[in-house]
Amino acid sequence: MERSGTGATLVADYEAGAGIVGDTDGGPDLGALTGTDQPWLAATLPVLDLAVGSVQALRRAAARAGAAGPLVDAPLDLGRLAASFSADQVFRLDGHEVPGFAPLSGFFRTRDGWVRTHANYPHHAHRALAMLGLHRAGAAVGPERLAEALAVMDAQNVEDSAMAGGAVAVRVRTEEEWRASPQGVAAASGPLVRLTTREDKGPSTPLAGGPQPLRGVRVLDLTRVIAGPVATRTLALLGAQVLRVDPPVPAEIRSQHLDTGQGKRTALLDLHDDGDIARAQDLLDVADVLVTGYRPGAVETYGLEVPAAAVHARVDAWGEDGPWAERRGFDSIVQAATGISIVESLGGDAREAAGPGALPAQALDHASGYLLAAGVVDALAARARDGQGRDVVVSLARTAAWLLDAPGRDPQHPRAATPPRSAVVSHGHNPEVTTARPAIPGFEDYPFPARPWGTDHARWEV
Repeated sequence: MERSGTGATLVADYEAGAGIVGDTDGGPDLGALTGTDQPWLAATLPVLDLAVGSVQALRRAAARAGAAGPLVDAPLDLGRLAASFSADQVFRLDGHEVPGFAPLSGFFRTRDGWVRTHANYPHHAHRALAMLGLHRAGAAVGPERLAEALAVMDAQNVEDSAMAGGAVAVRVRTEEEWRASPQGVAAASGPLVRLTTREDKGPSTPLAGGPQPLRGVRVLDLTRVIAGPVATRTLALLGAQVLRVDPPVPAEIRSQHLDTGQGKRTALLDLHDDGDIARAQDLLDVADVLVTGYRPGAVETYGLEVPAAAVHARVDAWGEDGPWAERRGFDSIVQAATGISIVESLGGDAREAAGPGALPAQALDHASGYLLAAGVVDALAARARDGQGRDVVVSLARTAAWLLDAPGRDPQHPRAATPPRSAVVSHGHNPEVTTARPAIPGFEDYPFPARPWGTDHARWEV
């Protein structure tokens, strides 16, 4: 199967004035693409182009930071890339598949259309049931009962009620409807990677270069789900010391942590506790990078202060501006709201009996993760020159806008190819965990498998 483009049009146009080149057409030669004969990540929208472009953006950033070796000059294996982006589908626990979505997560028909819910975390499931007055039934409520309750409601009412009650559900929209909305206009504005320079300065810290250019860099990871953890896992692959810090409640979903926690240590701190806030601030004071997945302003609300010379990288669902900036969101939810689900549906219309569709992978999450990592690498390289801290922002909805605007739609596409067995690796025996190998050339595996969640001390290694 021959692909045109393969990400060449993806431009991570970082903000001018930071001394950073963000184009993907110039710069170092990243080598050829291998495995171009298969329909990897095949969809109506050019998902493969998005995947290739985001990983190549990271590799070019690494080259600008002084990296050398296969990381920047070896061919990109599209089979490995597809496996990495489809990680939830190739993940196995003791040889068994693990469902990517909980029973109450999915598309549901309403009186006038469709909604998509996200209830993978127990507290989101409880809020969804409470919104419908079904929470007292507890475990007795399955997707059939949820479908009955939603079928008599208007889709917009479901979305509004979910927002008010802290649940996660959106009305399925067409792309035209999304583009015309204030939230759609806001989400599509600005660069794919927003990089700004702060005025305060700190010491200039050179990068290590070579095959792991981020050796010696400390990354404090306050992210969950996929995009943020993919970004920090990638930084760990490039040599950074990554410490992920989670609240003890709610616990992270086990399979999700095992699939994206490679190469990191993992500790628990409660940011509602004064003592734990002080400990988190101690960690942050000597960190080079803070990566967060909170909605805008949440870090400041907790009382954490980002050091002047640190890089603060943020990933959010809807962008930092606009009427939806404060809303919760996940890849599947963004697909539904922005019109991607209708583009990928069998009928091409939200009212069709076949229902809305989805991309062949959580591509918005994975691509946004690589783009965020690219921005962090560029920001660290710039800091090595001028000592200034920087902010790096990526949003799922902005990535979705690029995908919807990209040329090369293929409504008659074949079924997406299954990633090859050689693209996965297994570790351990209790349990045995099978995950995708890194998409980036030069690495057969991550530095070490995901450690048991929350079992490390909240401190930096010497």
